[in-house]
Parts: sequence; C-alpha cells; structure tokens
Amino acid sequence: QVQLVESGGGLVQPGGSLRLSCVASGYTFSDYEMGWFRQAPGKEREFIAHISWSGGMTEYGDSVEGRFTISRNNAENTLYLQINALKPVDTAVYYCAACSICRPTNASEYDYWGQGTQVTVSS
Repeated sequence: QVQLVESGGGLVQPGGSLRLSCVASGYTFSDYEMGWFRQAPGKEREFIAHISWSGGMTEYGDSVEGRFTISRNNAENTLYLQINALKPVDTAVYYCAACSICRPTNASEYDYWGQGTQVTVSS
C-alpha cells in the first residue's frame, strides 16, 4: 500500500522558517519524481516545487522561487521542503506527491498524494 505522510507544518510568524518532510512507503521511492503543492482555502492547488528521481534537477513555482528548497534522501525514502522568509500568503495545506513520469507543474499527472500538512503564517 502506497503511503505519503507529510509532517512539519504548524503556526509560524512572518519571516520564519519551516522544514516539511514527506515519508514514502509502499513503492520504490527512488524510481519516482516528487513534487510539493499547496492549497489555500477557496483557491486551486498550486505547484510549489519538483525534484527528479535522483535529486539532480529541481523546478520551482514563480511565487516561491528563492525562498523554498526541495530536496530528497532516497536512502531514507524522504522528501523535504525547506521554507524560508514565510509570508501570510504562504498559509495553506502543503501536499507531497509522486509521479513516475509527469510534467512537474501538472497536478493531474501525479500518481500518489499525501494527506497534507497545514502551514499557517500569522503574527
């Protein structure tokens, strides 16, 4: 059974940082590309970042580039998202997802999804 379990979300003040994790099980993690998306209330799911199976290639959404860093540890079946300089507009549920082959920004092409972790940025 495939599982993606996110953690690391929470309440943080503007300007703060968080590190989100996504632990994968039930499939060969290193064979899949991985992505992060987020969804704020009343808004569509938004592409955040994508990383190739080896970790050698990354891509970011325009709204987060320079502040967010995606990485992975294939030995530990774990995906990460380092989030710096958080802003209130970053408040959302953050999801990790896996795809065998996909266009990174296209959520519909991802095969597996986690349940999400809430990030709230507020003073």
